[in-house]
Amino acid sequence: MPSIKSLILQGEGVMLDFKKTITNTGKIAKSLVAFANNKGGKLLIGVADDGSIKGVKSEEEEKYMILTSAHQFCKPAIEPYFEEIYVDDKLVLVVNIPESDTKPHYALDDQKKWWAYIRIDDKTVLASRIILEVLKQERKNDGVLISYSENEKKLLEYLEQNEKITLKEFSKLLRSSYRKAQKVLVSLILTNVIRSHTSEKEEYFTAVR
Repeated sequence: MPSIKSLILQGEGVMLDFKKTITNTGKIAKSLVAFANNKGGKLLIGVADDGSIKGVKSEEEEKYMILTSAHQFCKPAIEPYFEEIYVDDKLVLVVNIPESDTKPHYALDDQKKWWAYIRIDDKTVLASRIILEVLKQERKNDGVLISYSENEKKLLEYLEQNEKITLKEFSKLLRSSYRKAQKVLVSLILTNVIRSHTSEKEEYFTAVR
């Protein structure tokens, strides 16, 4: 593992998140779930958002809150493992969350609803229906066989001419229901033909070049 300092220098990203301290078990569940649904990741407790090392006052308390969150606020439960590392006499608690083989995981919100999250760049975002379907199919891993029908061809031709497409635009292109369009998108994401992107405003899809 690279040193904590070099990890911090990389900044927050798809597999790395900084937390000065754990104040809310529900909120931390989102991060745990997002990493487990993605490729795994590390939470560095005792590190501020700007990368400055503040240190952890009581690692036992922080561990207790994280484990409570992982077991009670995540479904299925998540099993993180911990490392304690001293940097300049300050204790940083490293929470390792492996990529899960029981995706998708959901986190409990204040309204007692369960939501799935994924990690995009340095943000934890709500998983769209399409991504949720991809996570479920990935888990089954029953090898999606693609035989390009007219629908797939239409999408790929469209993406040759245009940079991106949304679910709404694609269902319009197919003159079909969202559900049918969604099915085509899911199978093409699973076979790595297209990629899903989420911006603040919308989810869109691009061809893998």
